[in-house]
Amino acid sequence: MTDPVPNPLQGARFWRAATALDHLPPDEGAEVAFAGRSNAGKSSGLNTLTGQRALARVSKTPGRTQELLFFQLDDHRRLVDLPGYGYAATSAARRRDWGEVIPAYFASRRSLRGLLLFMDVRRPLQVGDRQLILAAGEFGLPVQPAVTKSDKLGRGALQSAMRALQKELSVFEAVLPPLPLSNLSGEGAPAIREQVRAWLDADAD
Repeated sequence: MTDPVPNPLQGARFWRAATALDHLPPDEGAEVAFAGRSNAGKSSGLNTLTGQRALARVSKTPGRTQELLFFQLDDHRRLVDLPGYGYAATSAARRRDWGEVIPAYFASRRSLRGLLLFMDVRRPLQVGDRQLILAAGEFGLPVQPAVTKSDKLGRGALQSAMRALQKELSVFEAVLPPLPLSNLSGEGAPAIREQVRAWLDADAD
């Protein structure tokens, strides 16, 4: 599917990685974080939204991303790929570390404008998703759910799944209505890109 609207995220380029909070780049400009359960299609989603095939590494092994990865759009705007969570083979120590680091990252970044949360349409709102939404809510961070693998369901089943998810999400503050995304066809990507762009362009330093 050809997108007639220019892609505002197409210029994203890998900039740097951080393994701990003291390795983060300066807290200036604007950034949007990408998060999701391992195997929810986060890396593929980042590639789809930026219109690049290999910006984010897509691995057959869930939980491969173990760092905060920063992708620069320009001198003032960034995308941040957070470590995947919920992968059983990840060590307990690693899960505990990231369970502490990610909320601390939310608390420490004035430049963070929003969180794009990837969820598999067939398995939405798992425990880790809820915990992340609650952590974002503590700091007033808006969350845009991006519901991946929408092509796995027929139109009627997808509509039903999205309505059910919206009902569950309605109990959380600062969570926007979920948007479907197909990483195969790109369907749904323009609406999600527009939300990311709006966050990045709002009150940037």
